[in-house]
Amino acid sequence: MSTSETTRNNRRPSPMDRFRQLPLRSRLAMLTAVAVAIAVALSAAACWLITRDRLTEQLDAQLSRVEVNPSYVQALSAYCANPDDGVRFQPTPYTIQLVSAGGYVCTSPEKAAIPAQRPDTAVAEGRLESTVHTTKAEGGAEMRVWTKQYGGPLTDAQGKRLAISVAVPMEQVTQPLDQLALVLLIVAGVGVLGAATAGLWVARAGLKPVDRLTDAVEHVARTQDLAIRIPVDGEDEIARLSRSFNSMTAALAASRDLQQQLIADAGHELRTPLTSLRTNIDLLVRSEQSGRPIPSADKVALLASVKAQMGELAALIGDLQVLSRPSEPGQSAVEVVALHVIVGSALERARLRGPSLTIAADLAPWYVRAEPAALERAVVNLLDNAVKFSPPGGTVEVRLAGGELTVRDHGPGIPQDELPHVFERFWRSPSARSLPGSGLGLSIVARTAEQAGGAVRLRSADVGGTEAVLTLPGAATPPPGIPEPPRPQEPPQGPQ
Repeated sequence: MSTSETTRNNRRPSPMDRFRQLPLRSRLAMLTAVAVAIAVALSAAACWLITRDRLTEQLDAQLSRVEVNPSYVQALSAYCANPDDGVRFQPTPYTIQLVSAGGYVCTSPEKAAIPAQRPDTAVAEGRLESTVHTTKAEGGAEMRVWTKQYGGPLTDAQGKRLAISVAVPMEQVTQPLDQLALVLLIVAGVGVLGAATAGLWVARAGLKPVDRLTDAVEHVARTQDLAIRIPVDGEDEIARLSRSFNSMTAALAASRDLQQQLIADAGHELRTPLTSLRTNIDLLVRSEQSGRPIPSADKVALLASVKAQMGELAALIGDLQVLSRPSEPGQSAVEVVALHVIVGSALERARLRGPSLTIAADLAPWYVRAEPAALERAVVNLLDNAVKFSPPGGTVEVRLAGGELTVRDHGPGIPQDELPHVFERFWRSPSARSLPGSGLGLSIVARTAEQAGGAVRLRSADVGGTEAVLTLPGAATPPPGIPEPPRPQEPPQGPQ
């Protein structure tokens, strides 16, 4: 282990790491509680500040309306000049004092003096008409002071005019604010606890579908049971996730069933040629071991049978490989190809396989987007079917027009009740079981048509035989930049 990894492993987890390790419902409850706590704290702070400002404004308005009796001012001035005169003052809830421009204050004897501030001396000097501020008295009490110019004839020792201050304790503001802060704190605590409880309950209720989905996924991982389905209620994100999970399990179950069916069908189809091949080889081996040679004609027939069965096995394995390839877009080399050229090439192979047949072709240019090799194999399979079921000396008609490829034979045809099964894997008509083939040719055609965005269908022809129609989207002219390939030369239409 490297030094960096050791350091990282020995590092103490941070609070964020611990938070991430909590269950989702606990994190949601905590986030809800924190969000509510922040909202309540901001609301409480705003409420406290607004209340403080309103109470202070009311107190200032109260102080501004106080009118000091001139006789009280005269008595206060006389008391400050000679405290021993025995001047008596009427009791008042306010602290009234005279302020000189030099900062001297004269306060009634039953009240604590309040040191003058710069705004107070500015009013006494005449630079301000009035001022209001909060300060502390000599006893430490917080006071709200309103200072204004005194309009009477009274002056200080230097003959300068005086200012008069009216003050009241700030308890009228602080006491209600302290009570309000206590109430807000209690309400905030209850709100946060309630929010945390509600958040935990909401998280539990909201995550129940997620719990069901988790249980279902764990059940599938544990038992590989793809038949499980989650009940879906509503149209929210959880419901969409549940529907997607149900669709996924249904698709996986269908894919597994198809895979098992394909394996079973492949095993069944492989058993017949393998059994026949083993029987023929056993005969040849027994002949060599016993010293009793097989007649030449029978030996030639046995070897021909072995060769045919090996060819059938090879064809079957090739078809299985084609069907096992992924069918998702982008997995194969899709390009613009000339369908009429591919059909022309497939016709040459079909004429070689049916030399006694007449193959008439009418091919109009058509360009499609598909995988060239897969498309050619599909067309060859259609033509092979027509050649295989055509009677000796018969005619196969091939026509390509407007993106529709029609291959018509004049064979025995397919009964109506068998038409729905012709594109199933390994399905073979009872009348065709003795003919060579794997039962996968038309399945490959259907798969190729679907990948190219088209379709294929079989129908009974009007005068006997079968008509296969392959429809592919495309255009009659190639896209810009792609040269038009030369059209293949048509060989004579009679038997080859």
